[in-house]
Amino acid sequence: MRLRRPARALIAACVVTTAVACGADDPDDFPPPPSGVATGPVATSAAPSSPGGTPDLDTPAEVGTGLDVPWGLAFRPDGTAFVAERDTGRILRIAPSGGAPEPVYQVPGVVARGEGGLLGLAVSPTDPELLYAYFTAESDNRIVRFRLGEQPQVVFQGLAKAGNHNGGRIAFGPDGLLYVGTGDAGEPRRAPDPADPSGKILRLTPDGRPAPGNPEPGSPVYSRGHRNVQGLAWDARGRLFAAEFGQNRLDEINLIEPGRDYGWPAVEGTGGAGRGYADPLVTWGTDEASPSGIAIAGNTLYVAALRGERLWTVPLGQDALGTPRSALDGRYGRLRTVTVAPDGALWVTTSNTDGRGDTRDGDDRIVRFPAR
Repeated sequence: MRLRRPARALIAACVVTTAVACGADDPDDFPPPPSGVATGPVATSAAPSSPGGTPDLDTPAEVGTGLDVPWGLAFRPDGTAFVAERDTGRILRIAPSGGAPEPVYQVPGVVARGEGGLLGLAVSPTDPELLYAYFTAESDNRIVRFRLGEQPQVVFQGLAKAGNHNGGRIAFGPDGLLYVGTGDAGEPRRAPDPADPSGKILRLTPDGRPAPGNPEPGSPVYSRGHRNVQGLAWDARGRLFAAEFGQNRLDEINLIEPGRDYGWPAVEGTGGAGRGYADPLVTWGTDEASPSGIAIAGNTLYVAALRGERLWTVPLGQDALGTPRSALDGRYGRLRTVTVAPDGALWVTTSNTDGRGDTRDGDDRIVRFPAR
């Protein structure tokens, strides 16, 4: 049964005075932050957390500070965390017992320009020593896999790169396959083109081949018509949800179904169902959200908002989504990634050193909220 669309979150249209789109993922929206970013990562001891519990947003603990544009965040089953720094190309490790984030790998060939750089991370579900990374190289965006101390192997390449709309989120689904959120690289015509992997959600084998059972045999494309997908998460029923940046008016949360076209560039927000497009389940005005990473804990969808500088919580029902509520409003600035750790705790990364935020002492940081 398909989800019914809920009542919308408050929709606020952007006032555009130039030809540049005002979505928060466009580089001209914000001035550079002031100088003086803190350095020297530190961690605090973490409170106990209960898998299957509800993250307690009133009990934060900083487990990493002084980071340089943290982007990807992934966990081994033992609770070891890996964090990708977009602009440095470094991967940092945080041990389950805590302690300062430790640089453990430098991804070779990362070209960090605009929104590009070292982006998404994933840990193999069958081999916890094997990491996957999505990054911007000299000529394209690509995905590699590697073990610490070894050279990476390219598993997928040829994704269009640009100063913005590089996508970048990767995650293994419940089926053990690798899902990839890509952007349109600033060229909207790419999104509906079934032969172009940009502006899509891809579904790949762990070796980077098109997954069996994809809508078109031999194609990596799982869904199309996306502007810039940066959040992927599954609920307990195996339903895939994705966060997508809007252009001038509306950001989206979509329920992803194989073979569907989600409307970009013909449609922004709702209004496409009558023309064969899949409508979003939730929309926000771009000043309230600019949704990046998403995560699901229990029956709640958590959405990290960049321009909105808050964490949105959306109840997940059997057949509908509830009314979104905001949390952490302005407390930490721009939020990039949200992930559920093996112990049920919710980890959130900030993105104030990315050229669009106001840096604060300790930025960028990772904040952990234990589950009760």
